[in-house]
Amino acid sequence: MAGISPPENGSSWLAYGMGSPCAQKEMKLNLFEEMGLPPVLVRKLANMGITEPTPIQSHAIPYALDGNDVMGLAQTGTGKTAAFGLPLIAQMMAVDERPRPKTATSLILAPTRELANQIRETLLPLVKDTPMKINVVVGGSSINPQINRLEKGTHILVATPGRLLDLIDRRAIRLDATRFLVLDEADQMLDMGFIHDLRKIAALVSKERQTMLFSATMPKQMEEIAASYLTHPKKVQVSPPGKAADKVTQALHFIAKAEKPNLLIELLGKHKGELALVFGRTKHGSDKLARKLESAGFKVAAIHGNKSQGQRERALKSFRDGHVHVLVATDVAARGLDIPDVKHVYNFELPNVPENYIHRIGRTARAGKDGAAIAFCSPDEMGELKDIQKVMGLSIPIASGRAWEELPDPKVKQARGGGNGGGRRRSGGGGGGKPGGGGASAPGGPRRRRSGGARSQAA
Repeated sequence: MAGISPPENGSSWLAYGMGSPCAQKEMKLNLFEEMGLPPVLVRKLANMGITEPTPIQSHAIPYALDGNDVMGLAQTGTGKTAAFGLPLIAQMMAVDERPRPKTATSLILAPTRELANQIRETLLPLVKDTPMKINVVVGGSSINPQINRLEKGTHILVATPGRLLDLIDRRAIRLDATRFLVLDEADQMLDMGFIHDLRKIAALVSKERQTMLFSATMPKQMEEIAASYLTHPKKVQVSPPGKAADKVTQALHFIAKAEKPNLLIELLGKHKGELALVFGRTKHGSDKLARKLESAGFKVAAIHGNKSQGQRERALKSFRDGHVHVLVATDVAARGLDIPDVKHVYNFELPNVPENYIHRIGRTARAGKDGAAIAFCSPDEMGELKDIQKVMGLSIPIASGRAWEELPDPKVKQARGGGNGGGRRRSGGGGGGKPGGGGASAPGGPRRRRSGGARSQAA
């Protein structure tokens, strides 16, 4: 049995001889075994304390085991890595084929170094005590050792698009023998300008392959990528786009830009010793904020695209181990970081791309734990705030201050063009900040998303 497809269109689970999901739990059946995963993988999962699949795994794994292309839509922190990793490894185990020199049997593309390394760490326990090799190739690290590791070929190659194309240009790897292809966090790869790289890679990979694409959102440009990569895909979606992670308590502070550091220091001081992620927009700004927090007595590290791979790995390890309690980051860290003990996420600056807000706050409340997401909004960020609330379909609860402008109800579709609906600045002040925000001009609306461009330095 290759696998059991999940019921569609409300079909009864009884039709599949499995009973209801609740009944399955009562019967204490191992659902991974029911899906058709090999016993050795089921045992490895059990040894890791994993006996029940997440929703995205329940839906995607049976389709993938049957050899279908899969398009998976799910929020961050829902177990997407295992959703594609388990069927990929299972199928390679069944074939038990040694890769040829300078080839990769399977290729997993990820937008950032952090996510690429996180994927490897997640998959390593599943291939332990097997001949399977996993290699990671990312920017920011010396390319020569990566070339040497690929010389004999690899079963699983996890790569950022830019570094992969560099290695292809140097003839260190070829993709004509790649039979499994995964695009993880595909929407972020588009946001980071990788669309041209993805087109090049698609043309190089063998046409005889199985492809899985996973994403948290489905922007219009994704349809082109899906058409290029996928053949008659099975689409699975376990949470609506724009839905924030469960168990996250959100709060919003309207505050003048100049007063943001003081409020951040005050709030961080209320939970010293607990792990907190602080997101900014720019590399320079993140370094500057980290220095300010350090001078205020906090144990701080910063990661962004200008840091070397070694610096980023050391900062993340110190944060994960609890030696550093505050990590200041740009959106390079918004995905791929699986640190269950992060209790607080601060949006010190709101992201230009509204979906990134959801990915940011998805770094807390992981593994069933609670978490808090706190956002700061200055006068020039009202456009970003409106977009974020529109995407999420809800208003973030206000913790302090008053809105710099009249905010539309995100649940009500707004008419286009002029009219009397909102847009005028209030003269009122902002909570912990100074009224008027230091004379900032009225926000000019949301910034445009990038549509392509050069490879991101973050990779």
